Amino acid sequence: MARPARTRNVSAAQARSYLAKAEEYLAASESELDAERGIAATSLAIHAAINAADAVCGVRLGKRASGPDHDRAGPLLKEAGRDGAELDKDLRRLLPMKTKAEYDPDDIPLPAASTAVGRAQRCVAVARRVVAAATR
Repeated sequence: MARPARTRNVSAAQARSYLAKAEEYLAASESELDAERGIAATSLAIHAAINAADAVCGVRLGKRASGPDHDRAGPLLKEAGRDGAELDKDLRRLLPMKTKAEYDPDDIPLPAASTAVGRAQRCVAVARRVVAAATR
């Protein structure tokens, strides 16, 4: 049986802060991609998606996954409704790239980096939508 995710409580203000971080990481990933730096673009895209997930879970559930295993965010995202499940699809595809982008000596080809940035863009778009709906 899978262990439940460790969580931390998230306030509405913190959820907005996670969205702001996601936006900043996303902008940086797009800039790095434009500069043809695939490793940095990919790493930043992954961090944008992680923060987007924290924003969505924070708004919808009042908590986020904590701990070193980012894969544990998946079950929480699914609890967060259709938006969470939508974000989870892209996050699950990004997380396996984290070790390669941040620790392995190999390069990240620009097409793979571009795909990573596109996935992060979709994750951040979901987080924007969820946070905006919560502040109305």
